[in-house]
Amino acid sequence: MSISAEATKQGFWRRLVPPTPMSRRLATQSILFSTGEGAFNTGSAVFLTQVVGMSASKVGLALTIVNVAEFLMAYPAGRLVDRLGPKRVWAATTWGRAACFAALPFVGSFGEYVAVGMFFALFGSAGHSSYQAYVVDVLPPKERVETQAYLYSSLNLGFTLGAIIGGIALATDSLEVIRWSPLFAAVLMGFNGFWIARLPAAPHDLRVASGEARVRPTGPGPLRNPGWILVTFCLGVLWTNQTLLNVVIPLWLVEATDAPHVLLAWLFGTNTVLCIFLPAYTSKGVKDLRDAMRYVWISTAFFVVSCLITLVTHSTVGLVTVLLVWLGHVTVTGAELFISGASWSFQAELMDPKRRGEYQGVADVSRAMGSMWAPALFTFLAMQWGEEGWLVIAAIVTAATVLTGPSLGLAVRFRDQHFPVSPEPETQPAAP
Repeated sequence: MSISAEATKQGFWRRLVPPTPMSRRLATQSILFSTGEGAFNTGSAVFLTQVVGMSASKVGLALTIVNVAEFLMAYPAGRLVDRLGPKRVWAATTWGRAACFAALPFVGSFGEYVAVGMFFALFGSAGHSSYQAYVVDVLPPKERVETQAYLYSSLNLGFTLGAIIGGIALATDSLEVIRWSPLFAAVLMGFNGFWIARLPAAPHDLRVASGEARVRPTGPGPLRNPGWILVTFCLGVLWTNQTLLNVVIPLWLVEATDAPHVLLAWLFGTNTVLCIFLPAYTSKGVKDLRDAMRYVWISTAFFVVSCLITLVTHSTVGLVTVLLVWLGHVTVTGAELFISGASWSFQAELMDPKRRGEYQGVADVSRAMGSMWAPALFTFLAMQWGEEGWLVIAAIVTAATVLTGPSLGLAVRFRDQHFPVSPEPETQPAAP
């Protein structure tokens, strides 16, 4: 019995390590990226208000301007990725982010921060499209969903490490330390860019090198693919689980329950731990689009259960409230984990292999349209309508899930008509 238990324990830890050399290289990249980002984000509020000298309202305005710019740049950035090749753009935009972080210690006004933020937006749009296009392009079809689950875990691990490092910087209580802390992110981003440049070329990179990718693909693009636009819009609605996690449930806890505020730390800690350890397990059930649609329904079930649990905490007291709020947060984390697996499958199966950057750019736009309204609407519904508001939130997400089914069928028919799936090589490209 002890041998069996030990083998089970070893198997558990082994499942947390990406299984192939390529997936391990990509996971290392994810940790480098998110550690740098997490370290800066942890102290960004202090940096922007105390170092740059902006008021809270100006910080909000500046971040909104940057977010809108990134939204507007998403589609043209995706087109750029297809033209230049995903690995080249990914490496270049990572070095660009390193330069932006290096410039932050010298920023001293609202206008200067917005100017740097425009470059962050450009590199963020192109970097996200190139990253997604590269990962799907470079991996054998059977490994795509599983590997992206490991990358998701690695991102969360890196953000946790970055938060610890950022917390150490904040603990010094020195504005000079905070001023120069972006240089840590700059160094990690610079090394990250070097790491990306050493990755093997994906098939689309090879087509760019041969000149083939300079010839515009025949047939309609993603803007004429209503199924893709609708599927990614619905995914945006389903990803509003992040709004519940980070905005609505914390506000509800503070304003509508008697739970102690320190519980917030446990909620976010639980979410982080689950998102580090569980994606490799929850993604195992996604083999095709039918499985992905099943995961959409499972995610929605978790989302609805979270709403039903949380709404009753308005009238509970003491330990019961604490346990129910915590359970509501855990179930919405379940929604996050299962919609992740579905999203990765949709990306792998529904994008034109010759236009993955462009498809990702369109997806970024439509997903944003499906979720950007959620913080304002969901907060209003929960805080002003109370229990009825939570039921409306659950109904909105359920409606998006119902719409996903026919939208997926439309996207599959478009794919089969305009870029039928052909067998892709099962071997990974050799390292340079």
